[in-house]
Amino acid sequence: MSIQRVLNNSECNYLGLKSSRIIVELTASFILLWFPSGCSEDSLDRLLPPVSTGLSPRKRTTSQCKSEPPLLRTSKRTIYTAGRPPWYNEHGTQSKEAFVIGLCGGSASGKTTVARKIIEALDVPWVVLLSMDSFYKVLTPEQQALAASNDYNFDHPDAFDFGLLVHILRKLKQGKSVKIPVYDFTTHGRQKEWKTVYGASVIIFEGIMSFADKELLKLLDMKIFVDTDSDIRLVRRLRRDITERGRDIEGVIKQYNKFVKPAFEQYIEPTMRLADIVVPRGGGNMVAIDLIVQHVHSQLEERELSVRAALASAHQAQPLPQTLSVLESTPQVRGMHTIIRNKETSRDEFIFYSKRLMRLLIEHALSFLPSQPHVVQTPQGQDYEGRTFHGKRITGVSILRAGETMEPALRAVCKDVRIGKILIQTNQDTGEPELHYLRLPKDISEDYVILMDCTVSTGAAAMMAVRVLLDHDVQEDKILLLSLLMAEMGVHSVAYAFPQVKIITTAVDKKVNDVFHIIPGIGNFGDRYFGTDAPQDWSDEETDEPSY
Repeated sequence: MSIQRVLNNSECNYLGLKSSRIIVELTASFILLWFPSGCSEDSLDRLLPPVSTGLSPRKRTTSQCKSEPPLLRTSKRTIYTAGRPPWYNEHGTQSKEAFVIGLCGGSASGKTTVARKIIEALDVPWVVLLSMDSFYKVLTPEQQALAASNDYNFDHPDAFDFGLLVHILRKLKQGKSVKIPVYDFTTHGRQKEWKTVYGASVIIFEGIMSFADKELLKLLDMKIFVDTDSDIRLVRRLRRDITERGRDIEGVIKQYNKFVKPAFEQYIEPTMRLADIVVPRGGGNMVAIDLIVQHVHSQLEERELSVRAALASAHQAQPLPQTLSVLESTPQVRGMHTIIRNKETSRDEFIFYSKRLMRLLIEHALSFLPSQPHVVQTPQGQDYEGRTFHGKRITGVSILRAGETMEPALRAVCKDVRIGKILIQTNQDTGEPELHYLRLPKDISEDYVILMDCTVSTGAAAMMAVRVLLDHDVQEDKILLLSLLMAEMGVHSVAYAFPQVKIITTAVDKKVNDVFHIIPGIGNFGDRYFGTDAPQDWSDEETDEPSY
């Protein structure tokens, strides 16, 4: 069933439409327009939204804000096909900020379509699309009543929480983990659960007031204005608000005339002069999009880093740092190392003695956690002055895949410990570590974190993992890096970059060869443990594709 509505001449003039009479038919999923005789086909094409290009249609029942790494999806699993390269230097500090593109334009001008086409054409990992719609202010009961009758102005700068927006965009640009509000357009309020976003190489920020705040403008590296015909914007808004937000045509037209059109003329259109690039016709202008993509690629190339090479040439002949603790080399520990280092050791024995060492390492590491006096009463009715953990929580984070083998030892001695995972792999073309995946428990910033990897050679992967934790607001002095075997180079790299991180291992070897293998070393721990074959150019820090 459909509803027909005829816009007469006065209404068309009132709305600023160029056609004399338009019949709007509203159905459950789309809007059809018929023009009277004498109206050209070109006019019809001009008013209707462009034909889909294969991208998913825009849904705005709730605000959008998502990270979009390149993925290969199958029916059973998701495979990450590209990783995030280092965003910090050998000192552990951020040396390149995310590149921020600001997209401005009138309501329904096609900003999101342009953003998605830029993302598609960029073909770079870890792009974040941030919508200004997420930052509408929470309405009071009185404002809720006005919104229900289409009398609240959502197109005024005062409708947005610019303070929160600038704070979040600044943190995201700095490489930090952020929580984004999710705005519900049906209730005109924020949902209880906020969305966590992290890991941006490129941030595309879009909204009608993207250029309306001075502090916000300072964060934008490129400013783009999407200039779309007012008739097209009205038609798109009618379709969106009626089919996606459940509003009636009279309410949409009333809101458009009372707020949307005046706001565009007063606040949005004048900011076009601030834009570096003006894109006419929105997402259909592929020439403009190609030029934008070329510029972004050139900016990203200038920001490329070579961390592993810098680590290999630094900290030579330095004494081992005081933050390092090596498990006492007792005859038992020495004997277990003899077995697992022996290339003739069977897989079963390798696993058995590795697990024994892991358990000893975990127990040793727990002694570095803070404790406080605690008195209990024994069954004999006597007081015993003991100790108890002085902290909120302990969380384990394994660097996949080899670090995952240490999780059972941690669970065996820490009851109900929470576990997070980080997947870091070496790019075979650049030799640099890349972040492919992470899953961290909520509120990890309050925890003591035991970071686990079985071997550390240059320290590049361990540094990336520590940087991820710091970006999630974990305190540096609450991170303990545990490894069965480390090279002196890796110890120095981590300690130099993060002097408050406690480094704990069962042994330290002196050398790393030209291809970053620990010498004398232990071989590729993951391959020996899981029974897989190592590639010819394996690295001690390299992890192969895990099976999920």
